[in-house]
Amino acid sequence: MSVEIKGLNEECGVFGVWGSPDAAKLTYFGLHALQHRGQEGAGITANNAGQLQSERGLGLLADVFREPRRLERLTGTAAVGHVRYATAGNHGIENIQPLEFNFSDAQFALAHNGNLTNAKTLRHRLEAAGAIFHASSDSEILMHLVRRSQSPTLTGQLKEALRQVHGGFAYLLLTNDRLFAALDPNGLRPLVVGQLPTGGYVVCSETCALDAVGAKFIQDVHPGELLTIDDQGLTVDHYTTAGNLAICSMEFIYFARPDSDIYGVNVHSARKRMGIQLAKEQPVDADIVVGVPNSSLSAATGYAEASGLPYEMGLIKNQYSSRTFIQPTQALREQGVRMKLSAVQGVVAGKRVVLIDDSIVRGTTCQRIVKLLKDAGASAVHLRIASPPLRFPCFYGIDIQTTKELVAAQKTIPEMCTSFGADSLGFLSEQGVIDSVGLDVDDPYGGLCMAYFNGDYPTPLYDYQAEFDEEMQWLKK
Repeated sequence: MSVEIKGLNEECGVFGVWGSPDAAKLTYFGLHALQHRGQEGAGITANNAGQLQSERGLGLLADVFREPRRLERLTGTAAVGHVRYATAGNHGIENIQPLEFNFSDAQFALAHNGNLTNAKTLRHRLEAAGAIFHASSDSEILMHLVRRSQSPTLTGQLKEALRQVHGGFAYLLLTNDRLFAALDPNGLRPLVVGQLPTGGYVVCSETCALDAVGAKFIQDVHPGELLTIDDQGLTVDHYTTAGNLAICSMEFIYFARPDSDIYGVNVHSARKRMGIQLAKEQPVDADIVVGVPNSSLSAATGYAEASGLPYEMGLIKNQYSSRTFIQPTQALREQGVRMKLSAVQGVVAGKRVVLIDDSIVRGTTCQRIVKLLKDAGASAVHLRIASPPLRFPCFYGIDIQTTKELVAAQKTIPEMCTSFGADSLGFLSEQGVIDSVGLDVDDPYGGLCMAYFNGDYPTPLYDYQAEFDEEMQWLKK
């Protein structure tokens, strides 16, 4: 995934299964399909006859479970798993999930995808009341709220806790006798449910993980829903009915795997339609179309199809180079682009190239790729981006929380074009994204969160509001 060179990363992926004798192994395979959502750490917790056991570690899933015994000891018919990329909290082992909680009357394992916008306020309040936190991420907060609830049932306690946390979240909570799944009131993060041929249930971040374990898709988890899965089956409930659908538009543009479906829309097809619309909005006189591997290839094929230009493999990705986004300095991350990509001189030499990328974050990657193509002999490089300019930070689970990291917030489109060394630069419109995704809903922006492009956040920013206001004042200067 080009996630490794762009410097834009989603927080994590979650996977849970109930009712399978190979629950932990299925979770491993499901997490493998979700590895693109987080490469910093991984973990699995299994439920064996009501007793929870966990294995967690830093690194890729295959590294964490390199020793077969680590997976083999996780026996039982239910499990939850997590792959992590940190946006909130530090990068230590204590933040690797699932987080396990052992109380005198129950055990819990919690996996969380997203970011809470009122985490700081809640944590201060809980610590003042005597709560002790073991991790620095915001995920632990939910469990403290659950245990402090006065509701007589665990379901009631969880509902009360979920109504207090704000922001973007998809939670899986494994207990001694059931599996809970919950989605935030705006559905900012994706979450789906499937059923195994043996009758067991799977809940996970993307449908590609259902396919990996042979589960049949049942439904998307909808905003404000709380699902309970136990030996009696699946129960769908709500902890709130407030909120409009506002799923992260970057899931369709960049994060999700192209073979996944989100609310009935195939990700590859949506990206191809973005490329088609981009060709209509930003045409250019050129010879060939080249996509940046890998997440831009769908849009590139759409652009080529709509423009009538041939699609060519003008860039080759080295599948075995190191993951550059974890390099300790920006200079090393930038150097990693050369390790990742090579221009095919025989294809691009003497050609006017339309270079398709899915988004521009910091801009350093675009600059280097344009230079790669021109060094290989391209007579012109026309840069076309299959999304609008990213000008605003995300507070819901993407690691861009300041405008200072976004080149489009600092420069005009002509200034960006000059700094990239491109011959022209064009972006897809906001409406182009909305129409290309085409969710059949009446919610604002077609059910998408477009805040990265227009600053219209679907929820209050709570703890981030003052910082955001300060940045907006800085930009106006």
